[in-house]
Amino acid sequence: MLTVLVSGLAIGALYAATGLAYNIMFSTSKVLSVTTGHICMLGGVFGAYFMLDLGLPAPVALVGAVLVGAAFGLLTEVIAIRRVLARSDEHLWLLSTLALATMVQQAVGLWWGTEPRPFPRLADQDFTAGVLDQKYWLPIAAVVAMALGLEFFYRRTMYGKVFQAVSEDAFAARARGIATDRTRALSFAIAGALGGLAGFAAGQLTFAFFALGLTLTLYGFIALAVGGLGSNVGALVGGVALGLFQTLATYLFGGEYQQTIAVGLLMVVLLVKPEGLFGSKKVRPV
Repeated sequence: MLTVLVSGLAIGALYAATGLAYNIMFSTSKVLSVTTGHICMLGGVFGAYFMLDLGLPAPVALVGAVLVGAAFGLLTEVIAIRRVLARSDEHLWLLSTLALATMVQQAVGLWWGTEPRPFPRLADQDFTAGVLDQKYWLPIAAVVAMALGLEFFYRRTMYGKVFQAVSEDAFAARARGIATDRTRALSFAIAGALGGLAGFAAGQLTFAFFALGLTLTLYGFIALAVGGLGSNVGALVGGVALGLFQTLATYLFGGEYQQTIAVGLLMVVLLVKPEGLFGSKKVRPV
């Protein structure tokens, strides 16, 4: 049972990391990009590629995976977000990000292969380590570092204050001289870097698999909706809760109940508290 709980925490940490990436992009664009889970997928696939195929050491592969994630995050903003937001306030970005996510997934499948490939061990450790295995604790440590880093960024840095200003009122921020387009692009690059880090850290748990992106996009969104859109604490709590519920359901009833548990958790929370556990109610002026 202890292994089940630790595994649930690790999987939940990956969902929470995806939720944090959602939040970073949403804060400056009010967009929920369908490519978010694919950023984590790229971190895992390219991390494995750098280490297995190119023979690079783990620290160099980690930097490479983070840079690939940041580049894809920035590419998402430039290709699928910027022109759509410049022409319409409608949710057409849903189609543009879905199209980009589909193309990237298929391209990775053609290049990398469609079968999951093992991710190399990052530290010298026996496979019989049980609950102390690095595959469980690396994603947990990564999401904790991400959450603490974001808290410091938003509260202690000038760019963090700029992000908050754009999040509160983009028009007022633009009137004050803030380059909102540049800020939005930077937020997507940061979200991509953190997504690449999360995918790399969780690679041993999920394997390097081209189709992982859509799963993480879905479950990361559910974690965010449960915790509350815009709340990093909510993303952490929602992700961990979802991961624990899924692993317990698999252990007790079988893997076919994973999606039922995920959607059921979302429905229960939205029926009781539509804004999410840590979300704030928004009053619409009429």
